[in-house]
Amino acid sequence: MNKVSDWVKTQIKQDQIDRYLENGKDFIDDDYINRTLAENSSNIERKRVEDILQKAHDITLMDDADVAALCNIKDPELRSLVFKAAEEIKQKVYDNRIVMFAPLYLSSKCVNACRYCGFRSDNTEQKRSVLTQAEVEEETHVLASKIGHKRLVIVFGEHPESNADYIADCMKTIYSVKDKVRNGWGQIRRVNVNAAPMSIEDLKKLNDAGIGTFQVFQETYDHKIYAQMHPENTLKGNYQWRLYAHHRAMEAGIDDVAIGCLFGLADWRFDVMGMVAHARDLEKHFGLGPHTLSVPRLEKAIGTNFSFIKNWVNDEDFKYLVAVLRVAIPYAGLIVTNREKPQTIRELSNIITQRDADSRIGLRAYSEAYRQGLNTAADCQKLDTAQFELGDTRSLDEVIREAAQLGHIVSFCTAGYRCGRTGKKIMTLLRNGTEGCFCKLNAVLTFQEWLDDFASEETRRIGMELIQREMEEIRSKVPGTYPHALFTNFNASYQKLLQGERDLYF
Repeated sequence: MNKVSDWVKTQIKQDQIDRYLENGKDFIDDDYINRTLAENSSNIERKRVEDILQKAHDITLMDDADVAALCNIKDPELRSLVFKAAEEIKQKVYDNRIVMFAPLYLSSKCVNACRYCGFRSDNTEQKRSVLTQAEVEEETHVLASKIGHKRLVIVFGEHPESNADYIADCMKTIYSVKDKVRNGWGQIRRVNVNAAPMSIEDLKKLNDAGIGTFQVFQETYDHKIYAQMHPENTLKGNYQWRLYAHHRAMEAGIDDVAIGCLFGLADWRFDVMGMVAHARDLEKHFGLGPHTLSVPRLEKAIGTNFSFIKNWVNDEDFKYLVAVLRVAIPYAGLIVTNREKPQTIRELSNIITQRDADSRIGLRAYSEAYRQGLNTAADCQKLDTAQFELGDTRSLDEVIREAAQLGHIVSFCTAGYRCGRTGKKIMTLLRNGTEGCFCKLNAVLTFQEWLDDFASEETRRIGMELIQREMEEIRSKVPGTYPHALFTNFNASYQKLLQGERDLYF
């Protein structure tokens, strides 16, 4: 008896797909998307673009025809209008904050054979393992007390050894770590999960364990190309099981879900349209769209030949598609990762809301790095357990210093999840601008905490200058944006933090 193949046979629950289909079809209509792109590919005048972008300021999901028109723009002047609107919308909804996180890879065994992935089952050059709970704890100690991260996205291959029970145990282990550091403590306060699609029953286990956001990327929404990339005899070969992963998560009680594409597999315009369609179907069924969008691009991976790829996305188109997504799904957080080079991330910093920093993407990569004295992510790329290569290998301290110099306050806030501001509640607050008020206050508190506990002398100096500007801005909006009572409580919390109290939030 083959335990792995037997496990594979039990994973897909067809009834948990069928309940969402309409006339036996999923919500991605390839012909409709291609036709909409074609019908909106010419005679895109400035007035139409301005009208589309004005509607985007209402912070509602964009119409398909309008998304298609924006996707087809090639004129630099018109593209600049989209970038400008994207920056304005980011500021309106999320202010000048950028949330930092780190990925933590916990298993590389996988039953799938995705042609582009270093973890694919037939890649003999990949070293594979599943971390023990002791190893998970060791990795967490480094992330929480050596680097200073507060939130993680934990990443898993699809395999019976990294099933829902294992993932839930990993979450509990990570949350249990609390280390004394310079002035406070190192602790992970939010764990997001990037894992394979699961049944509603398994997703309830993750919800009970305290999951933050459940993250599944469709990779590509193009049915034909999806089939080319994912063999049909694998779990991932089932397009619809993956497509409705977020619907099942919502049913399981997880009201923060994250969608994404691996740009480079299909025409980027098609996949942008697919992401909008995904957000629309979630809104249709649950009254709630995705909490975040991710936009990874294909990167080199050990033992992987990319000669079959026909849709590489160049830098200019990549930056533009990020701007289009910002205005098309304006309420969602937008994540660009360290797959990208520093310059690319820097140029998108006025549009994105989250990024990772000081990332080590191999198994045991954080603890192994410190044991070997490999103190930068660049050194860690020498380890041969990574899923792909990184573009930005700078330390968290360097990334935060640059962000502060650019005027972005780095937030380690996890307050919303502990105050119940999730799901529909946070979406309402984001649309009307209220959430940004809480987030500004929590960003100042968590940034100050990180500066006191982890920052280098130079980064702390630059960060403190930014905090003083943020404090002045907050004071200038009392009693308008910030009621007197709220500001008084915030100021009291800030003073307590300076005196050594930790994990203060609104």
